[in-house]
Amino acid sequence: MTAWMPREPILIATVAFLGLCLGSFLNVVIYRVPRGMSVVRPRSRCGSCGRPVRPWDNVPVLGWFWLRGRCRDCRASISFRYPAIELLGGCFALIAVFAFPRPVESLVAFWMLFSLLAVFFIDLESRIIPDEISLGGTLLGLALSHWTVGFVEALAAAATGAATLFLLGWFYQKTRGRAGMGMGDVKLAAMLGALLGFPGLLLTVILASFLGSAVGLAMMALRRADGATALPFGSFLAPAAMVVLLWGPRLWEWYLGFFPHAGGV
Repeated sequence: MTAWMPREPILIATVAFLGLCLGSFLNVVIYRVPRGMSVVRPRSRCGSCGRPVRPWDNVPVLGWFWLRGRCRDCRASISFRYPAIELLGGCFALIAVFAFPRPVESLVAFWMLFSLLAVFFIDLESRIIPDEISLGGTLLGLALSHWTVGFVEALAAAATGAATLFLLGWFYQKTRGRAGMGMGDVKLAAMLGALLGFPGLLLTVILASFLGSAVGLAMMALRRADGATALPFGSFLAPAAMVVLLWGPRLWEWYLGFFPHAGGV
């Protein structure tokens, strides 16, 4: 546990509950933002019959189990993804608060974990990455850079990440005749550079590339894709960035362990 956070069980439970509520809000964001809908109004309602969800049915996680995964009015099935995201929200809130030694680092972790969770599902389903997340995260990274990686590195890493993915996408389109990288991915790379700096950005792109290649090969082996199938790179950048946020330095140490004399003369 970090030194700055109180250790009383009631406060730990409060953090977890707030995370569950934010996870519930993320469900709204994931569904409505790609459709151009307000995340504030109208209140939550069934996607099948349109009836508003009653407040007591909207309690994070428990509401889904009370309803046995079905709408109270029309009995349409409610995806298990909803309570799963709420549970992840509770876990992410605890991780952000208790796994980092300083409040500013917890704030960065909070933003990254929750925003990247939204990016993963939105890009996977709708093939877009909202500017509110990517550009907002870039501004946040630059604003907090004095306490994280430093303003110069944050700005340079954001610019480098955006430029690199833009050029890769441009080169792919020129050589293959079709789009290979969207501007949403470019803006997301800028956010990751501003928040993680150069080492974190580089490791994120490497891990995301490996993950995307593995998924692509698996889909081809199962005959669910071919060499021309487009995959949403943001949905690979998001989990890769989460891994780097939590274990980035350890991963670098593990990798450099294969080259024990790399730093020698």
